[in-house]
Amino acid sequence: MFTHMMMITALDMEAMVNTVKGWQENPVKFARSHGVSLSPEAEESNSEQKGIHILIIEGFLIYNYKPLIDVYDKCFYISIPYEECKRRRGTRTYTVPDPPGLFDGHVWPMYLKHRKEMDNNCNRIEYLDGMTTKEDIYNAVYKTIQNSLLNNL
Repeated sequence: MFTHMMMITALDMEAMVNTVKGWQENPVKFARSHGVSLSPEAEESNSEQKGIHILIIEGFLIYNYKPLIDVYDKCFYISIPYEECKRRRGTRTYTVPDPPGLFDGHVWPMYLKHRKEMDNNCNRIEYLDGMTTKEDIYNAVYKTIQNSLLNNL
């Protein structure tokens, strides 16, 4: 029987840390070596010139691994209440459908477990309300990043 269980040990978190550190060492070189298109401004910057480069790391369990947490400048977490989470999950179509009771018996309890670990691991998280619009979430993140950049210039 297939279950929707994902543990942090099933993810190669060390490789993710190494990838992020590779990007931090030289974002332009990293992007080029991974086939990422760069803006003309980014192309002109090199390790001797100060440029602004932003890497967004997205996923679940990204605040549950201390070595990865240590490389973040900003941390955002979009949360929604139980009822909305269950409703949204119920609208998804999976190749292998969820067996009855999976959400209440496994998915939500694992979320609560990992959320508690995350809260204990990282005290720099800015929590965002997932019940607001995507535009509101984007604007909140954009404003925080913009303020951070302005304060560090």
